Amino acid sequence: GQTVAILFVAFYLRYPFPFLQSVILIGISVFFNMVLVVRFGVSHRPATALAATQLAFDSLQLAGLLWLTGGLQNPFSLLLLAPVSVSATILPQRETALVGALALLIVTVLSFSHLPLPWDPALDIDLPDFYTRGTWVALMCGILFVTIYANRVAHEARQLSDALSATELALSRQQHLSALDGLAAAAAHELGTPLSTITLAAKEMLSEVEDGPISDDVRLIVEQAARCRAILLRLRNLDNDPDHLFSETSISDLLDELARPLLHMGKTIRVELPEQMQGEPMVVRSAGLLHGLGNLIENAVQFASEEVRIIVTWNEEHLFLSIEDDGPGFPGDLLPRLGEPYLKSSSPTRTDTRGNEIMGLGLGVFIARTLLQRTGATISFSNIHPDCCARVRLSWPRASLRPARPSRAESG
Repeated sequence: GQTVAILFVAFYLRYPFPFLQSVILIGISVFFNMVLVVRFGVSHRPATALAATQLAFDSLQLAGLLWLTGGLQNPFSLLLLAPVSVSATILPQRETALVGALALLIVTVLSFSHLPLPWDPALDIDLPDFYTRGTWVALMCGILFVTIYANRVAHEARQLSDALSATELALSRQQHLSALDGLAAAAAHELGTPLSTITLAAKEMLSEVEDGPISDDVRLIVEQAARCRAILLRLRNLDNDPDHLFSETSISDLLDELARPLLHMGKTIRVELPEQMQGEPMVVRSAGLLHGLGNLIENAVQFASEEVRIIVTWNEEHLFLSIEDDGPGFPGDLLPRLGEPYLKSSSPTRTDTRGNEIMGLGLGVFIARTLLQRTGATISFSNIHPDCCARVRLSWPRASLRPARPSRAESG
């Protein structure tokens, strides 16, 4: 594009300007890009530092051409926004700020230092300084807008994409567990026939042999075959067996299981249930419930000073859970947005507190909230006191936590 522009001005319009110097600048740019193509290949995605260097070089090369051809009086000065826009789209905020600062410096220098604009020598043209200053202001505003707002939008889009990818990875475990359930049921079905044959043959042998070592061995085969049949029956009914270790448990046992691995962190974890209430809820031990609750409890333990309380209540329709700690609490500026990925507190006084660390925990809370909402949970975040003691409240319809019961038609 630069080559076409200078050839058009030089040979079609025949306006005088430093043609040779312009060709040299374009040649340097072509050489630089050819070196990158040979070194890394056409499809290579450059590292952050290399991409920022390349965009800075493009800005300086364009600045040289504009200096030779009229500075900000040249309408192609608008192209100075291009490297900044590319940087805002693909680079982090720090590198984008550096490329934007370089563009601001270039625009400022070109506003008062440049060669004359290529024009017909027979015509006397003198653009007013007011026009140049207006162009300078417009470019400055454009560069600042792209650097700040466009980069922020692109950065948040990338973070959301990463967070959704992380959520999909977390949910893949639940999908694998469901797949294993189906595989176990299929294996139980396929193994049932040969196992029945083994049992029948062993019983026939037992009826024909006399008492002795051989009959003891055959009797052992019959017993072990019966044991295998019982195991296969449990595998076949894994989803529908309410007493199975991995399908259903009480809420208190589930919370004890999640809290036990965190006791080494030196904090007291108390699970409080109402003494007078009957009918403790039974819940399905799903991967989403285990991971989501485990993340929130670990978060509370990490920031607690001494103690974490997990308070459980329920009624006929709902199960309520409150996770409370005696730590510094959630930053007030983040409370409305907790559960979004990659949060960072704007408070400068939250060093080494929940607010300072929330940037690292934002993704974990986002995943936990997503997984728990899939189980039917409603989640809210608050502080017990204005400046301390975080609280996470959860509630479920009890029906959403119960295991699915097969209908009579399905059982038959």
